Amino acid sequence: MSTHPVVNRTLLCAAVLAITALVPAAAFAQLQINANEDVNIKFGFQGQFWADWMQDANTTAPQGYQQNLYLRRVRFLAGGQLAKDVTFFFETDDPNVGKTPKAAGAGFIVQDAFLEWKIRNFLRLDGGLMLIPFSHQTLQSTLSYYTVDISPLATPANAATQSSVLRDLGFQFRGFLAKDKLQYRVGAFSGERDANARNSLRAAGYVQYNFWGKDLGYTLLGTALGKQKTLAVDAGFDRQGAYRGFSANMAANIPVRGGDEIGGQIQYFKYDGRTKFPTIANQNDYLVELDYYSKTLKIQPFGKFETQRFVDAAQVKNDVLRSGTGFNYYVRGQNLKLTAQWFRALPVNSPNKPSNEFVVQMQVFYF
Repeated sequence: MSTHPVVNRTLLCAAVLAITALVPAAAFAQLQINANEDVNIKFGFQGQFWADWMQDANTTAPQGYQQNLYLRRVRFLAGGQLAKDVTFFFETDDPNVGKTPKAAGAGFIVQDAFLEWKIRNFLRLDGGLMLIPFSHQTLQSTLSYYTVDISPLATPANAATQSSVLRDLGFQFRGFLAKDKLQYRVGAFSGERDANARNSLRAAGYVQYNFWGKDLGYTLLGTALGKQKTLAVDAGFDRQGAYRGFSANMAANIPVRGGDEIGGQIQYFKYDGRTKFPTIANQNDYLVELDYYSKTLKIQPFGKFETQRFVDAAQVKNDVLRSGTGFNYYVRGQNLKLTAQWFRALPVNSPNKPSNEFVVQMQVFYF
């Protein structure tokens, strides 16, 4: 007898959650299969469940709240080594399951799928579906955000460039220099394809220098929960045809008081779709995030501020200021975390009303 696909997915997610919950804190060993010293594979899971109340900013309608209970992210991960110096990473996701308009049976998508050949530490070749190397915010791990989620300032080019959740298909060189303090990523990606696919490819690049600490992973570190002292500056670019995007960032995590942390980042974005992507308005965007983590209380209050400023006179009506505050409570570090955030949007040059959003998140993770 066949089973409905939604039931199958629900049972699978429930099984993984149950297994994750039963793993003792002292026994968080990696679930890994080793064929030999050069071949292995490991598996993991990430889930982020949201309760979200978002207020309508429309000037004519009453300011009611959309109320949603949904899975912001539900991911299955696999990674490992296929041969000496050849590794892979695969991740599938079913994002925003149950969010209005409710589509509980939308299905999983391929989130990441790429191979990496480590020629030397300073020269690695990646090929497949991966994060575009554009900014610290877009490359940051979804597990270690200082706040509840990625900023909307990181996503204006996602639709026009036909990206898949900030990912694109392509080849990328990346590597580490200066005792692993300097890293670079540069690549050619599919980008938006016209009817006959004869238009130019998309190019993107990113460089980061770590004054303190190292950041060697595929995704970049956000909060370190007092375990690592870091100070990094970076810059990136994204272009296809006439379209241009630029970014710059400074991020820091400073351990204090025997395990507490002061952390945060300042991020700048510049987008200009020009004649290539008219839907990407010319704009200058800024993001500031700050946090303080208490090791004793396992609580991390945070605050954020962001501003989106448009250059063209016809677009300045869309200028907006956003600010928010909240806290993370780390039950088991990033493996089990609770977050609450209040966020307020203030239109600058529009008749729209200020609006609020309140989010509660439960995160589980194992990899």
